[in-house]
Amino acid sequence: MNYADARRVATEMEKLGYRHTPDLNSADVVVAQTCAVRQQSEDKAYNKVVNLKVLKDKDPSKTIAVMGCVVGVHGNKKMEKAFPFVDVFMEPSSDGKPLVQHLLKGEALAIDKAAVAQLHAWQDGEVILPVEQRGEQVTAPVAIVYGCSHACSFCIIPQKRGGERSRSIGSIAAEVRSLVTQGVKEVMLLGQIVDRFGTDVEDGPALADLLRVIHEIDGLERIRFLTSHPNYMTDEILHAVADLPKVMPQIEVPIQAGNNEVLRNMKREYTREQYRDLIHRIREIVPESSINCDIIVGFPGETEAQFQDTYDILEELRLSKIHLARYSPRPGTVSNRRMEDDVADEEKRRRYHLIEALQKRISEEDMKRWLGRELSVLVEEMHKGRWRGRTPQGKLIFFDDPRPLKGEMVTVRVMHTGAWSLSGELIMDRTISN
Repeated sequence: MNYADARRVATEMEKLGYRHTPDLNSADVVVAQTCAVRQQSEDKAYNKVVNLKVLKDKDPSKTIAVMGCVVGVHGNKKMEKAFPFVDVFMEPSSDGKPLVQHLLKGEALAIDKAAVAQLHAWQDGEVILPVEQRGEQVTAPVAIVYGCSHACSFCIIPQKRGGERSRSIGSIAAEVRSLVTQGVKEVMLLGQIVDRFGTDVEDGPALADLLRVIHEIDGLERIRFLTSHPNYMTDEILHAVADLPKVMPQIEVPIQAGNNEVLRNMKREYTREQYRDLIHRIREIVPESSINCDIIVGFPGETEAQFQDTYDILEELRLSKIHLARYSPRPGTVSNRRMEDDVADEEKRRRYHLIEALQKRISEEDMKRWLGRELSVLVEEMHKGRWRGRTPQGKLIFFDDPRPLKGEMVTVRVMHTGAWSLSGELIMDRTISN
């Protein structure tokens, strides 16, 4: 989501005639994108902004902008006071207009006036990738829902990103078409709860409707979406995944914990039994799907027995991948205000490593089912001398071939399996030219 937000601002800069540079010192404009999902992320953001002061002191004409969750939808007066050298502060999912307005008011920077004249000719949703990414970026994120209105007790996102706002299908489709014309083959549709797309609009469209529209875009090879919530993962969505060839069978649906009392304290609004039923339904409607989830260990009040419930359901369901985190309190959340962070850090780490070891064993065993099979692979990039791509289920696979295959759809026979990736050989007569 942060990458999609940053690219949106970069698009507005490209429309003004600016070009991307990786060199901070030579840049006329520097935009710092910040994250606040964990305290460590927020600390890193503040440290990065501190370091930008050196650049401003060397060149006062340089424009410094800070955006993202650390700024938040309501602004961050404390941050503005601490960093007076920052020229522009922008909220998460900003369209970049505050930065554009600042630049158009200033005389210090030479802006392409012809580009400015064309600025308003662009259609909503159209994007421009940086020059060096055009024809090179195989997969791209596309935000379809901004913000979140669910408010889990441990989560800071609703306070930082605001309530849910669904984009129009036309705007999303325009962005995807723009990306495809610039070489993108796969899009990842994003939302804090992506399944709630359209629910904030009276009689609005549903995610399944959007998937059908995006599926018809010529030149697009693959569609993925995340993150889902157990309460909103409908059979309609699952049947769209099963019926639409471009929609990949990869489902991201967090459980967070496997004990019902912990789930209530997290304000997740489902039970372990309901989650189990959902997983069985996914596997029934979308056979051979990859199901990934999130887990938080050491939530306030989590006992050893409650943690064991989480361990047991993960061992039972044998999910494809787990995004694992130790609980850390975030100021402003319900859990921070009302619950004591009473699980010792050492215990959190122990539980973390137990789940980590369990998932490694499950993944190693699960990946063996692909051995000897021929899989469709979208080639993403060259990595350490080998081509790297992904299967429909999102599994990483590596193979060797001397030809330029970036962005190609190929068939690879799996020769070796590991816990986190596959290795195979290209089936020469089944390379598909795009």
